[in-house]
Amino acid sequence: PASARTWAAVGFQGLALYNFESEITGFVSNGGKAALRLGGEYDVLLTNRLILQPSYEVNFYSQDDESRGRGRGLTDTELGLRLRYEIRREFAPYIGVSWNQLYGKTSDMAKREGEKDHQVVFLAGARIWF
Repeated sequence: PASARTWAAVGFQGLALYNFESEITGFVSNGGKAALRLGGEYDVLLTNRLILQPSYEVNFYSQDDESRGRGRGLTDTELGLRLRYEIRREFAPYIGVSWNQLYGKTSDMAKREGEKDHQVVFLAGARIWF
């Protein structure tokens, strides 16, 4: 099991050009490690209620962290695609698929533990807000 660690995070989230939702978050741990996460998503309106949402997330780490299975540099990416139907703006069921890929030493650590360095995940759920 991984040792306990506390992280502080500072992030920014907002709309870039063409209503592209973007996010950047920096992390610093009490052990002196740092990480950076970049992400974004875009809503493609197929109809007024049917929305296709591609997304991405990229993670970087400043140092190797064997206890957490993370190597230095680009550690992993996630590409996703969700299709949701807004019954009401506050309630929208969705289905989706997500492709995750590990890189570099992170990939090597996963393989050493008998895990794959890539994964495809199928999703189903509901987006709810009030």
